[in-house]
Amino acid sequence: MLPSEASGGPVVSAHSDHVFKLLLVGDSGVGKSCLLLRFTSDTYDDMTPTIGVDFKIKSVIVNGKRVNLTIWDTAGQERFRTLTSSYYRGASGVILVYDVTRKETFASLSDVWVAEVQQYSTLPGCVLMLVGNKADRESDRQVGKEQGVDLARSWGCLFLECSAKTRLNVQQCFSELVHKIMEDPTLVDPALAHAHLPKNLQPRQGDSEGLGSCSC
Repeated sequence: MLPSEASGGPVVSAHSDHVFKLLLVGDSGVGKSCLLLRFTSDTYDDMTPTIGVDFKIKSVIVNGKRVNLTIWDTAGQERFRTLTSSYYRGASGVILVYDVTRKETFASLSDVWVAEVQQYSTLPGCVLMLVGNKADRESDRQVGKEQGVDLARSWGCLFLECSAKTRLNVQQCFSELVHKIMEDPTLVDPALAHAHLPKNLQPRQGDSEGLGSCSC
């Protein structure tokens, strides 16, 4: 569990020891926005699909350190794919979400989403987490937990099933991801990662990405 110090409004703590950018990706309707709302404000709203990109901010305490999380919720619709690709830049962690009641959303992880992460992610140590949402709907399940475990093992990433509706494992999902990020010095201090890149791949001076939201 991550002790919380600020809710999901667009204001971070005045002081933080670390700032991590996290992404939620996956097909439309898998519950990415619901997971984000449940984690940042402990509310649930089975809402319409995200248009473009949205984000929320939450401050948490990890191992005695104050950490600001900027969590980006990306649209799953194909027409926004080129719009959202730039938001992978600088992400320390990516949560790949599927709906356990829709097997096609699980297949899309291998067919579409993990390839996007590999193509657009800029931090070599970026931590991946596979999350099966809507685990409360057991009678409608189309994807077995073992399938998720096996896929996560093949990718060498974290795995959990959760339910944004019932709160099941939502806090644990983000907690495990952030703790894993904190174990990697190149993610805690991205300058260490850039130091090992060829000069032509290192970021340009002043090349930074401000916070904002995009809607179309």
